[in-house]
Amino acid sequence: MLNENNWFTEVYPKNGSALSLEVKAKLHEEQTPFQHIEIYETAWFGKLMVIDGCTMVSDRDNFLYHEMMTHPVLFTHPNPKTVWIIGGGDCGSLREVLKHPEVESAVQIEIDERVTRLAEQYFPDLCSANSDPRAQLLFIDGIQWVKDAADGSVDVIIVDSTDPVGPAEGLFNQAFYQECLRCLRPDGILVQQSESPLFHMPLLTAMHQTMRNAGFPPTRTLFFPQFIYPSGWWSATMAGKGDLGGFREDAARAKSFSTQYYTAEIHQAAFVQPAFFSDFMATLA
Repeated sequence: MLNENNWFTEVYPKNGSALSLEVKAKLHEEQTPFQHIEIYETAWFGKLMVIDGCTMVSDRDNFLYHEMMTHPVLFTHPNPKTVWIIGGGDCGSLREVLKHPEVESAVQIEIDERVTRLAEQYFPDLCSANSDPRAQLLFIDGIQWVKDAADGSVDVIIVDSTDPVGPAEGLFNQAFYQECLRCLRPDGILVQQSESPLFHMPLLTAMHQTMRNAGFPPTRTLFFPQFIYPSGWWSATMAGKGDLGGFREDAARAKSFSTQYYTAEIHQAAFVQPAFFSDFMATLA
């Protein structure tokens, strides 16, 4: 919410905390058939997109999320040629995926077209790969897309969704993970944003268990900072048909594109588990 002193505040009532950003102007507001979207110009974080009262993306720190949702999984897969992005309407993850020359096709499946159109208007840098001939933008239900897809038709699935409520709720259950497993090729990997380890451990452990119950053998979580998200500390969780323990380290070190956060060293460090996280994982079946 925006107060009379022009500070946008997102309150986390369950965690007794909040995030505030100073706002210079409200640039846009609308209610789509799916959600409420606001765009602000902030004093220090550049433009900010808010969906249903929750901060989604800012100019200043989006690179953390988009790089860590994409490059670790793409360098973990031995040869990622086809990628689906479920959600990802701001197109930042699509941009990072298409930095990889080996990727031949990247399909973004976003249910709310207005998110993408507003990103094109207010976050054009994030949308710089939208015209890449390897990119395809679909504005349909991602859950239905996966259900309708052929067996073994994709190498990497990136679930770049909002929190597990509303339109994104169905992206966090066993039925969805089973469909993803069916669609992945033998070395295929699913990666999904998995909230804050500090605030949302019950969700994180449930995700691991549900992925395993769906038939995925290995699951791993990576960690990264994200200032505008609850607690400032975020995660992504991988589930794979094959081994997730290594990555193409030489390729990561010799990558032909620039990044602001991701490096081969960051890749290795991101998977190091805090003690409390290891303790939770030890309780899983």
